[in-house]
Amino acid sequence: MTTKTIREIALAWKSDKQRYVKQSTYAAYVLILENHLLPSFGDYDSLSEKLVQEFVLQKLENGLSVKTVKDILIVLKMVMKFGVKNEWMNYCEWDIKYPTSETNKDLEVLTIAHHKKILDFIKENFTFRNLGIYISLTTGLRIGEICGLKWSDIDVCNETITVRRTIERIYMVEGDCKHTELVINTPKTKNSCREIPMNKELLAMVKPLKKVVNNEFYVLTNEEKPTEPRTYRNYYHRLMKRLEIPRLKYHGLRHSFATRCIESNCDYKTVSVLLGHANITTTLNLYVHPNMEQKKRCITKMLKSLRK
Repeated sequence: MTTKTIREIALAWKSDKQRYVKQSTYAAYVLILENHLLPSFGDYDSLSEKLVQEFVLQKLENGLSVKTVKDILIVLKMVMKFGVKNEWMNYCEWDIKYPTSETNKDLEVLTIAHHKKILDFIKENFTFRNLGIYISLTTGLRIGEICGLKWSDIDVCNETITVRRTIERIYMVEGDCKHTELVINTPKTKNSCREIPMNKELLAMVKPLKKVVNNEFYVLTNEEKPTEPRTYRNYYHRLMKRLEIPRLKYHGLRHSFATRCIESNCDYKTVSVLLGHANITTTLNLYVHPNMEQKKRCITKMLKSLRK
């Protein structure tokens, strides 16, 4: 066996991986390697559990979330497996422990009153940029998907919106050269390519527009060129400030849409498909947290069926 360092293995792994993954995914891997893994493990030729556990605790102490650290370890494990496959290092099994003190943060969502306030305002104050916010609140589209939406994706005959692309600015690292690049890509996963029905109000808004717009133009700009997520996010925050709505990340609009669906007793599988989640577990973990009233109803229902 010819032993190599993690730095050398990572270099070979990057070249191999680049052929199979999306540009944005590759850029994320490179960033994780440059910022976290190579500074800590670059000169090592093995990855013991003790070494990795110390790295995890250090990263958590530095303020990274458990989820972020776990994502970093996924990349580290891929590099290690690649090294093992090529007989450049030995495989190590890890049983990493995470502090139990971290509690699940509640999702940030709009109140029902604020949700209605935004929808009502946009109906009275139509602009193409405002339309994007309305679509996010009534379909759950992500910001990159909204920025990538073209008029051709809106079908007024079938009353649907089809998600076909996403726009994101990615951080590129090529040797010593670092720069950002705006990329138009296919959505996050194959489930993210999806068809979503429009509600009557949204349909009424876009139907007359579809007769006059250029199908190849982007919805938010109504031009050949799109707007990028960062620019659109800034516009959204300015609008929320104007409406005196507490600051909420743009992704909170998607969370608000999903939460309203769950509150309306929509079945979880349908909500999962609308959101384009890879599986229903993601939807359940994020949005399904029954309150005390729902728990009581569930037990009453169960006991009622026992007495039949």
